[in-house]
Amino acid sequence: MKKGWTALVGMMLSLTLVITACSSGSDQSAGGGNSENASADAVAAEDQGGEINYWYPWGGDSEKWDKWRMEEFGKKNPGYKINATYVPPDGGLTNGKLVSAISGKNPPDVVISSEYASAYSLAAQGALEPLDEYLAALDFQESDVLSSFLPLMKYKDTTYLYPQDSNVNLLYYNVKMFEEAGLDPDNPPKTIEELDAAAEKLAKVNGSSIDRLGFIPWIDAGDDAFLWGWIFGANFIDEATGAVKLNDDSLANLYNWMNKYARKYNPEKIKSFTSGFGGAFSPDHPFFTGKVAMTVNGNWFANALKIYAPDLEYRVAAIPFPVGGREKATTFGTNVFMIPKGAKNPRNAMKFIMFAGQPEILADNINTWRSISIYTKPSDAIKWNKENDPVYKVVREVAASPNSGHPALTPVAKEMSNELKLLRDNVIYNNKDPKLLLEDAEKKLQTALDKKK
Repeated sequence: MKKGWTALVGMMLSLTLVITACSSGSDQSAGGGNSENASADAVAAEDQGGEINYWYPWGGDSEKWDKWRMEEFGKKNPGYKINATYVPPDGGLTNGKLVSAISGKNPPDVVISSEYASAYSLAAQGALEPLDEYLAALDFQESDVLSSFLPLMKYKDTTYLYPQDSNVNLLYYNVKMFEEAGLDPDNPPKTIEELDAAAEKLAKVNGSSIDRLGFIPWIDAGDDAFLWGWIFGANFIDEATGAVKLNDDSLANLYNWMNKYARKYNPEKIKSFTSGFGGAFSPDHPFFTGKVAMTVNGNWFANALKIYAPDLEYRVAAIPFPVGGREKATTFGTNVFMIPKGAKNPRNAMKFIMFAGQPEILADNINTWRSISIYTKPSDAIKWNKENDPVYKVVREVAASPNSGHPALTPVAKEMSNELKLLRDNVIYNNKDPKLLLEDAEKKLQTALDKKK
């Protein structure tokens, strides 16, 4: 377990959240040998080409973009052939498909996933290929990468994960609704108390009928198991020992806060109200249709607004925090590459990973989704950071905060995520005492963690 989360380096404060290629350049050979006896000499050996079996988790426009990226790799590296497979959800990390492939000694060569915590858990269990020799052969330096991403890359000082890019979460709010409710859109809520007060003014409830809610804590990014706990100050694990740490006041306060919304508006009525909501890339998303006035979502949600609600005037702000919580903070939503243990072509996989992160390859993706780069050096290929984009300004500020990070870097990350979501629902729908539930969850997960050691 890593000892805490490092802050983003000061470089980010001066607009360095942009992407660059690693110091070796994209034309160098990457990887070598096989997964059992790879050496730096083998990694640096003459490029012979070959196959790359690649699993990716996304469809739609993201799939089109990734296929374009594969084609570009093939054009510049004609000796290689990518066998790509669409594997939802999360590249096979959360449904057991990847673990089964590894256990069956027939894994893909490279996987990309947005489930960084689950990927970290696989690294801790020895299910991924160490990357340090491959990276050393490419003259990779840790200073190439923003320091906040280094704990995610390593387990016990060995590198297993390679980030592609990352997202942050923000508070989105409807300007017109703020003005109609007598709220100042130039002064969005900064604390939980201010958020609650604004939510009450923005809500429209007629008797038993809900027409609009100002805010619902557990929809969109709020459904993530770790985001609100992180904002409320929880660490989820003991930073010194790596032990599970859920039975604390931060998490109890979080679930009691959520329960206030449930009790105020009736959890079953809220559930009925939200049942017809569409996803982020749907015209029926409640923020687009005016069913909620504020919501927490990723930086990429700005592009969904551009597509599905181009006339809606909105703004973004850092997520409000409670007393004792983390100010101007986010959990990073980081996409990570990994090479499964037993991969037949790890050298080829690393070559693709390093190509896939070049600025001219990721530029359109970053410019469209307002994601942030993991690299310290700027690149002219990234355009939107140079524009006066109000969303990007907040993205930068939140990403640069020392309070932002990757929580739950533990071998039981997935189990913890599942347990916390069940616990949250038990509080919201059954009005249970979160303190007792957290105590039980901590014991259960610690037992699971001890079995994995």
